[in-house]
Amino acid sequence: MEASSINFLSLVQCMCEALHQRGDVERLASFLWSLPPSELLRGNESVLRARAVVAFHRGSYHELYAILESHSFHPRWHSDLQSLWFKAHYREAEKIRGRPLGAVDKYRLRKKYPLPKTIWDGEETVYCFKERSRNALKECYARNRYPTPDEKRALAKRTGLTLTQVSNWAACSGQS
Repeated sequence: MEASSINFLSLVQCMCEALHQRGDVERLASFLWSLPPSELLRGNESVLRARAVVAFHRGSYHELYAILESHSFHPRWHSDLQSLWFKAHYREAEKIRGRPLGAVDKYRLRKKYPLPKTIWDGEETVYCFKERSRNALKECYARNRYPTPDEKRALAKRTGLTLTQVSNWAACSGQS
C-alpha cells in the first residue's frame, strides 16, 4: 500500500472516530457521503461502524443489520454494536405496535433476533456474567467455600471480573 493511501485511510479513520465520539451524526453522514467508493475503505472497521451509527439514526435498520452481519468486528466494539442491534429491533417493533415496549416484549425480541456472530463471542451472559466466568466461580467455590482475599483477587483476574463481583457472587450464592 502506498504512503498516500495509508495517510488517506488514517485521516478517514480519524475523522470517523472524532465525529462519532462527538455524536455529530449529521456531519458524520455528510463526511461518509463525500468519500470516494474505494475498496480501501469498504472493509474499514471505523468506516463500517460510522455507517452503522448513521443508518441507525436515520432509521435505516435493514442497512444497519446488513453492515453488522457483513463484517467481524473487533470485540472492543461489540457492546456498542450490540446495543445498536437491539435498539433498532425495539424501535421497529414500537413503530409497528404503536406503543412503547415492555420488558417482556424486549426479551422476546432479543430471543427472536439473536446477535450475529460478527458482534458477539457466542458466549451466553446470565445475570451479567459470561458462562465461562460463572463456571470458574462455581469450580473455585466448590473446592474452597471460604477463599482468602488473595484467592478472590486471583479469581477476579482469571475471570475478568472485579473483586467486588467475585465477592458479591459468593455472598449472593450463600457460600461465604
